[in-house]
Amino acid sequence: MNRRDAIRNVAILMGTALSASTLAALEGCKSRPATYTLQTPETKELLAEIAETIIPATSTPGAKAAGVGDFIVTMINDCYDEKAQKVFEAGLNTVNEESKKKFSGKTFIELSPEQRTELLTAIDQERVDYNKRENKKKEDPVHYFQYMKELTLLGYFTSEPGATKALRYVAVPGRYEGCVPYNKGDRAWA
Repeated sequence: MNRRDAIRNVAILMGTALSASTLAALEGCKSRPATYTLQTPETKELLAEIAETIIPATSTPGAKAAGVGDFIVTMINDCYDEKAQKVFEAGLNTVNEESKKKFSGKTFIELSPEQRTELLTAIDQERVDYNKRENKKKEDPVHYFQYMKELTLLGYFTSEPGATKALRYVAVPGRYEGCVPYNKGDRAWA
């Protein structure tokens, strides 16, 4: 099984939490030169902080502890076409621009956790509105925050901390039990 098939299977197990656009991007995995913009320490730090804001550390490790920022860089460089890469990179710039507009010239990195959450919540609402618009065309690009959220979730829940600490994990499962009692608040299975 190759990596592309493994990711698709994980997505199916997660309840198809990935959009068709992300799965289509995975279909086009080809060797491409790395995008330098995503390789800079500043960009990696920004991605790590965005991912940590989406999945913060609580009683379980957050996205930073799971190395989601590096996962996103690898996925964008290795599995997304040039058009999607440009949308994603422009989106990173947009996050900082929106941060500066809304919070007196502060970049996303300079914001408090509450301000980061407020900003990303507003951007997520923009994403929802973008996807629900009436004049949407098939060839329109995916909203950049769609990529950020999906890759954060995929990277986190397929990482060791995400699969073993945030989800219930059985390394070598035994027999299949079709009827297992559910208790409110139980974690999902990895």
